[in-house]
Amino acid sequence: MKPVSRSEVLDLGAYEQIRERFRARVIDEKKRRRVRLGPNMTVLFENHDTALFQIQEMLRTERITAEKAVLHEIETYNELVPGDAELSATIFVEYDERTEREAMLERLAGLEDKFYVSVGGQRFPVVPDARNDRHDRTTAVHYVKFPLSPEAVSAIRDKQVVRLGVDHPAYRGEVELPATTVAALAEDFS
Repeated sequence: MKPVSRSEVLDLGAYEQIRERFRARVIDEKKRRRVRLGPNMTVLFENHDTALFQIQEMLRTERITAEKAVLHEIETYNELVPGDAELSATIFVEYDERTEREAMLERLAGLEDKFYVSVGGQRFPVVPDARNDRHDRTTAVHYVKFPLSPEAVSAIRDKQVVRLGVDHPAYRGEVELPATTVAALAEDFS
């Protein structure tokens, strides 16, 4: 999948003119790409358009117009775009109550490398975001990649069963991805 290029990123005025249509389309796309992983985690499988949307929204929200800052946002969010034979996801750890959330982020220390994807009879471990270097707690948001074999990519293209899981002593879960999610991922590999 190709990363977001500078030529695709609109200036603030041009983005405002297309924002509602673009936003509605990406929100609809995100619905197909969002999966619950147990009661307290949500996973969003990223692609080119979700990254472009994040870039445009960040520029809009922060009123970023300086070219160097625009390029920085593109570089940052391009890390979310999956490579040719991988899945990319943002994982949200969600506890509504602050005290419980803080306690669980400590209990979930080491969570970063406990995710996996299973497809085509193979299990693929996560490549966590290396920026979290704390060992006493985890973060509430994780940016991860799942490198896949050519056989797994073919299995996703063929819309075979894909499972997503987490195996941490304080939180375990596994879910079969809905057919709509697998279809969205299959489009990424077409």
